[in-house]
Amino acid sequence: MRVTSSMYYENLYGSNNSKLNQRLFDVNKQIASGLKIQYASDDVATFTETMRLDNEITTLGQIKQSTESGYKVSNQSDVILNDFEDSMNRFRTLLIQAANDTNSETSRDAISLELRGIENHLKNLSNTSINGQYLFSGSMVDVKPISDDGTYNGNDVGMNSFLGSSSQQQYNLTGADLFLGEEILVKREISTNIVQTLNVPVSPEAVLDEGSTMAEFMGTSPSDEHYFYLRGTKSDGTAFNKQIGPMSNIDTVGGLLSQIGTEYGNGSVDVVNVSLNGNGQIVIEDKIKGSSELDFHLVGATDFSGGGSANVAHIDLLDSAETDYATAIAGGDLYVKEFIKSGLNQADSVNTADNNLEALLYDRTDFSRTDAVLSSNVPQVLKTDNSFAHDATKLHEVFSGVIYNLDGTYNDGLEGKNITLEGETIAGGGATYSAEIHLSNAGSTYTLNGTTYDLFNMDNPRTQTLAGEVTYRQLMDIVNIAITGEIPTGITAAEYDTAVYNSSFKGSTSFNYDGTIEFKDLTTGATLSTLSMYDSNSGDFSSNIGSISTFNTNNALTVRDPKTDFFKTIDEMIVAVENYSNYPDASGAEIRNVGIQNAIAMMDDLQDHVFRSHSVVAAQSNTLTNSLERTQLLEISTMTLRSSVIDTDLAEASLELTQLTINYEAMLSTVGRVSQLSLVNYL
Repeated sequence: MRVTSSMYYENLYGSNNSKLNQRLFDVNKQIASGLKIQYASDDVATFTETMRLDNEITTLGQIKQSTESGYKVSNQSDVILNDFEDSMNRFRTLLIQAANDTNSETSRDAISLELRGIENHLKNLSNTSINGQYLFSGSMVDVKPISDDGTYNGNDVGMNSFLGSSSQQQYNLTGADLFLGEEILVKREISTNIVQTLNVPVSPEAVLDEGSTMAEFMGTSPSDEHYFYLRGTKSDGTAFNKQIGPMSNIDTVGGLLSQIGTEYGNGSVDVVNVSLNGNGQIVIEDKIKGSSELDFHLVGATDFSGGGSANVAHIDLLDSAETDYATAIAGGDLYVKEFIKSGLNQADSVNTADNNLEALLYDRTDFSRTDAVLSSNVPQVLKTDNSFAHDATKLHEVFSGVIYNLDGTYNDGLEGKNITLEGETIAGGGATYSAEIHLSNAGSTYTLNGTTYDLFNMDNPRTQTLAGEVTYRQLMDIVNIAITGEIPTGITAAEYDTAVYNSSFKGSTSFNYDGTIEFKDLTTGATLSTLSMYDSNSGDFSSNIGSISTFNTNNALTVRDPKTDFFKTIDEMIVAVENYSNYPDASGAEIRNVGIQNAIAMMDDLQDHVFRSHSVVAAQSNTLTNSLERTQLLEISTMTLRSSVIDTDLAEASLELTQLTINYEAMLSTVGRVSQLSLVNYL
């Protein structure tokens, strides 16, 4: 076959020209855009890898932004807590100064003023915000966490930063943890508040000690019998009654303390420490950590008539006509010794012979009344985990007398138990109510002003609630119905629901933030109502079985407790200084104040709690910092990898462009030469 010039031209230029032009276009495009490909079709593998790396970079960017935001909050919390701790250190120093008896009242007034200033500063620190978002409100960042009265208004919800797949880190410290948190290592400690001195005439002002005899403490009894009526709650939530006695004239106070310890469970191993402080007051320390259940009440009685009438089954039936030792021994009447005072009113049903004995009863007392609110003073605490009860909590989870088995089941000790409610309605003017809730495994009922109604559950169909299924919400609904006077018009479930609904417009019964129960009168700013709520066998010493429940008690003062109530405790400390009280003293202006010495111990607990909270914040900040550094490194590494996959190497592309250009010029030169061939050259 004869080779023509057109064949040379086609082979040299026709096919190579389009290829070289396309390659030159591609290289120029890479240099101009900085990218190896423009479309997925250019290189599917490169495009897929680039999209994967882009997603990774986007995720890392989100992690970085989330971590940075969380770190700002955590770091600011860290700074605030530094200031918090400095202020608390100054507060403690002032308390120690105030405890010095060389201080005059003027000096203590000056100290208390500075303490109030520190308190206000602590509240301001607690209400710190960033960009309008409060640090310590939990997830309710737009709500001011601490009110002027020290009440916490936020929630206990933590907020988390996104640190990667299935990885989060909380970055805020909630006010619920900081101001109302719990330290399980703290051992509860309680104290009586009446200063005890010896009653013997030769030394009337001598302070009681463990070696003091009953004759020195209570007076020499003709019958040689002294009785003590003990009520309390153990660490595990078990309530008990115990009549201790008779004790002889020569028995010592140390023996009494030992018997008290035995009733709390002391044996081969002590579970509580029972001792006297410098004022002759009984102090009980729980040796079991993390429980807020420990409680105590005691009344002593000596009969100087010699008839032994102190040995009675119901403490409210004590013949307490004479409570002064000198009068009692001269007149031959019963001498009653008080250990705790609260200033609470006794329930209307209590008929004591001497109304001045306000400390005689333990739990048959009226709720405290402030403006439109009636408040109890005993938190409702779950026995299982020491947490506060809520509306859906079942009574058996808190009440005493219920025994839990290893398999999680329980023996219903509420069968046949009754809870009494009594007082005046919101109408006032002597309008009273009387109610009793009857807990039964066959179906619980309640009696209100003489009429018995079924306590309905919310099942379909509606039936009576079994004793073990009754909730606090049901209990509080009955309280609301009774106080507001919205009595059911009949005995059906619908009429019960209607009464509950109607009562909600006149009153509200609910849990307070600290687990106590309160009733709020919605019809007025100053309620006329009263409320006393207690176990119907309260005060019965015929057996050692205590009340199944307590709501408002004339109980011992709390000195230490696993649960924290920061600003309430701070206020109590300042009041101790304002009243110049070194120790609890019921004869002072503040009956229930713990005193400066105990306030120092309470401040130690508060500082320890804040230190622990601060360590949590520090750990959060460190974790967030490490995460941020790691994310930044990963982001740089991923961007570098992406660049190697998709970005153009300009030096390499420029070299390739030069080579392609030379090749293209060489091809054109060759084609030109072929086009100029003559017959001579061809031959």
